[in-house]
Amino acid sequence: MISLDLALRLKDAGLAWHPASGDRFVIPHRDMDADVFTLSDMTVEVHDHPTGRVIGFNGTTEWALDSVDQPEACWLPAEHQLRDLLGDRFTRLERRADAEGPLYRVLLLDEDGADAFEARDASDAYGQALLHHVSGATGGSVGTDGASARA
Repeated sequence: MISLDLALRLKDAGLAWHPASGDRFVIPHRDMDADVFTLSDMTVEVHDHPTGRVIGFNGTTEWALDSVDQPEACWLPAEHQLRDLLGDRFTRLERRADAEGPLYRVLLLDEDGADAFEARDASDAYGQALLHHVSGATGGSVGTDGASARA
């Protein structure tokens, strides 16, 4: 799962979230950072109101939460969602190991060239690549050898 820190950076960079059933999210800065919620058509769902979207907790054990405004929540996109958001820029995901364990590398290729992003978790590598794209930052975090060919 993507780290909360990276999810917050994506949110701050302007990544739009269109809540859907199955999406995971947290409500940060309320001593609940470790509590991951999942949108569901039964217990946690999105309600559209004239004042904006509200995430409602319906008859759940989260008794202290009736609802929370969507902007207060932070989406934790899944690996497949991150990959989809990268679109045609995504070239491939590579996995290798070093002394500390597995290391994942996401390769991007577009009209501006190739970029690569590494992390210990595949979701975080995808998230770093998406943050790069959303924020308009230049350059990847690691070398791009072999990124000119699509897998």
